Amino acid sequence: MILHQSILKTLFVVFVAAVVACSGGKKPSAEASIKLDTNAPKVEINAEAKMLLSTLNELGDYVNSRNFPSLIKPSAVYEELNGNNLIIDIRRPKTFAGGHIKGAVNVDFTAIPDYFTKQIKPFEYDKIILVCYSGQISSYATSLLRLEGYGNVYSMRWGMSGWNRDFAEDAWLANISSDYQGQLETKENPGNPAGDFPELNAGESTGEALLQERVKTLFAEGYADALITAEEVFEDPAHYYTINYERKDKYESGHIPGAVRYKPGGTLGIVTEMQTIPRDKDVVVYCNTGHNSSFVTAYLRLFGYNAKTLTFGNNAFMYDKMKEEESTLSWMPFTEEEIEDFPYTKN
Repeated sequence: MILHQSILKTLFVVFVAAVVACSGGKKPSAEASIKLDTNAPKVEINAEAKMLLSTLNELGDYVNSRNFPSLIKPSAVYEELNGNNLIIDIRRPKTFAGGHIKGAVNVDFTAIPDYFTKQIKPFEYDKIILVCYSGQISSYATSLLRLEGYGNVYSMRWGMSGWNRDFAEDAWLANISSDYQGQLETKENPGNPAGDFPELNAGESTGEALLQERVKTLFAEGYADALITAEEVFEDPAHYYTINYERKDKYESGHIPGAVRYKPGGTLGIVTEMQTIPRDKDVVVYCNTGHNSSFVTAYLRLFGYNAKTLTFGNNAFMYDKMKEEESTLSWMPFTEEEIEDFPYTKN
């Protein structure tokens, strides 16, 4: 399948796309992307990657739209409890029974595709809101569903940690840390030389079929392999190709050793940028809170990259630094202010 015209254009344009803060909602500023070797020979990407890019573009190029990432605050969910919305809680059944939002249904992560196609009529709802422990697993699932064309799906920011303190104790509050901020570096690291996208070898003849197969496969695999902790990364940073998905000033303030900055709004779906992500190495994506990086991770895994989102983002390794620089760099450290006191149901 031939690449859609708008995607072909990206091979020749100098990108000054806006940079969206990991917290979302801020108008980005124009800046340079990662440094590309303009003298290097161009590498043709494989046919399946082209088909998938074309299909995603035809569906609306979600990752480069204003709807990316699709996050909703707990307060907005609470205000619309009586609306025409469906809340899907993807936590474990025992955890769900111990406390959940009134009216929510409990669906296993791996069962989401069947639930959407066999149990409900998704577009009958104004919003379908996915809820998990911290907001990161639900962001990963939301990204996959949005990419498949479900345009009314959202992830609840902070997960149940933002709904009530009873849930935050074992999730967000238990995982904020400053243990590794002394190991940060400030130098700029270059991107990887351009190469091909991963080979999917799915055997599908159309982009639509390929997309459906990839989404189905990723849900069936579960989410465990799509997550990684700060402890694992800092134990051996050189083992990973680490992507800092942040504004330039935040990157320059301090980042994981070896991390390469890829700008929000100017990476996903852009062939020349994605070609610099190695297909033969574990890829770690991190941001402010782990929400945006979860969306990015889903997109990269769709194309076959062995991508992982760093859970809890910068909050997991440089929390004190985030607090100190909150006013100057607009960091989003998780605090008590993020926790609501909304009621919940047990069963």
